[in-house]
Amino acid sequence: MTDAVDLDGVDRKILDLLVQDGRRSISDIAEQVNLSPAPVKRRIDRLQRSGVIMGYTAIIDHSRLGDSIEAFTELRFAGDTGVDSIPGTVIGLPEVVEVFTVAGDPDALVRVRVRSVQHLQQVIDRMRRSGRVIGTKTLMILGSHRRGV
Repeated sequence: MTDAVDLDGVDRKILDLLVQDGRRSISDIAEQVNLSPAPVKRRIDRLQRSGVIMGYTAIIDHSRLGDSIEAFTELRFAGDTGVDSIPGTVIGLPEVVEVFTVAGDPDALVRVRVRSVQHLQQVIDRMRRSGRVIGTKTLMILGSHRRGV
């Protein structure tokens, strides 16, 4: 596990502002946190160097691209399956967005994005046919909400 980085209230506010809009200008952030642009730029550079800010990304409306259904599929594996090997079972599927290994039951939670219910069924079937998955349960996402976005 990596060491935690000490952040003050200004650092946290800068992070919140960047989560809301990663393209926000240094000048706008400086105004919001009551600092001049130079110290804000230094803080952002430090947050990047320390790995707190790992990158910037676009938020995409996938329904506009045809992938309008998202779901979580719980995966169960045999008891002798190593936790580190679990993501490799499904991460190669193009519909898989994220894989979380978890403690307890299930062993993993997989977020998928698909075009239709039939497409979802096909993806689940492919996961099951891996030969390593011994059980699944799928939950379709009705809506999502992100803090700070």
